[in-house]
Amino acid sequence: MPLLARMLPAPLTMEVRRGAVAQLGALLADSRVATSGRVAVAVGPGQGDHIESLIAPTLGEAEVFRVADGSVDAAVSLGADLRKGAYEVVVGVGGGKTIDATKYAASLAGIPMVAVATNLSHDGICSPTASLLYEGGKGTFGVPMPLAILVDLDFVHNAPQSLVRAGVGDVVSNLSAIEDWQLGNVERGEPIDGLACSMSRTAAEALIGRTDSIESDAFLTVLAESLILSGMSMVVAGSSRPASGGDHEILHAVDQLFPGTSNHGELAGIGAAFCFFLREDDARVKQVVDCLRRHELPVVPADIGLTAEQFAEVVALAPATRPGRYTILEHLRMQDSEIRDRVGDYVRSFGS
Repeated sequence: MPLLARMLPAPLTMEVRRGAVAQLGALLADSRVATSGRVAVAVGPGQGDHIESLIAPTLGEAEVFRVADGSVDAAVSLGADLRKGAYEVVVGVGGGKTIDATKYAASLAGIPMVAVATNLSHDGICSPTASLLYEGGKGTFGVPMPLAILVDLDFVHNAPQSLVRAGVGDVVSNLSAIEDWQLGNVERGEPIDGLACSMSRTAAEALIGRTDSIESDAFLTVLAESLILSGMSMVVAGSSRPASGGDHEILHAVDQLFPGTSNHGELAGIGAAFCFFLREDDARVKQVVDCLRRHELPVVPADIGLTAEQFAEVVALAPATRPGRYTILEHLRMQDSEIRDRVGDYVRSFGS
């Protein structure tokens, strides 16, 4: 019998609403998530006490662990605690650092993980990767996708606005990543997954033209769904290709050369705008830049505290951050002088 369809992994449940953290017990009562075993909850250092008080009425017997930071060491320490406790599932409640550390810890312990997001800074909510700090900088590690996903809009509204807006930059950068994947397909015969591209593009297109912003529950719901869909596109593709191209190479180069500069989503947005500028796609670069400005996100190097010369250094290093990945940066193979010229042109075109 011919294969009629492929099986796609997906979270058992996904909810974006207010009050999600307080109702965590109801989710875990679902026998597909936890049967009768022990449940661990991992929280970050900032809101741990508040989160613990919210979940206590419905999840009183859960053991709460504090995740110190988004480092490999913190994740390994949590993983060791999870193994010793013989837990059935671990719930990561917090922002990107806490969720990524919990995903990695769950993979070390060999148990499923539930993600409860309290901000929307990047697509790590549902992605099969964890971005963690280690001695050499920041690395990306493969992990299983979360078993279930909740986004609590009460917490998102109270999160730093700059972090929530950053999620817009990360989603919009998908459009550049898809262009790079298609370029790799044409130039190098790299296999491309049309379904993963469709999911990634749909996530970005749902957001890029909206005129409302993070003050609106409706906008935050679309942002959350777009970030989750972006993460799922990577699961379908089996790699980060549908959501990470030259834009993320630029992001990683900034992290290496100028650590502590801006954040993931903001850097992805700038990277995407610059890559579309390199492609001479005037319509798309204008659309991306307009979106970034509408959401008060950085557009040019000065917006993140870098000079044009420093950003040129970033662009020169960027291809080396992802060896083997083919993007517009590898395709153009620009020399240092040409990079400086193109960065200068970009700044003159879009600087205030």
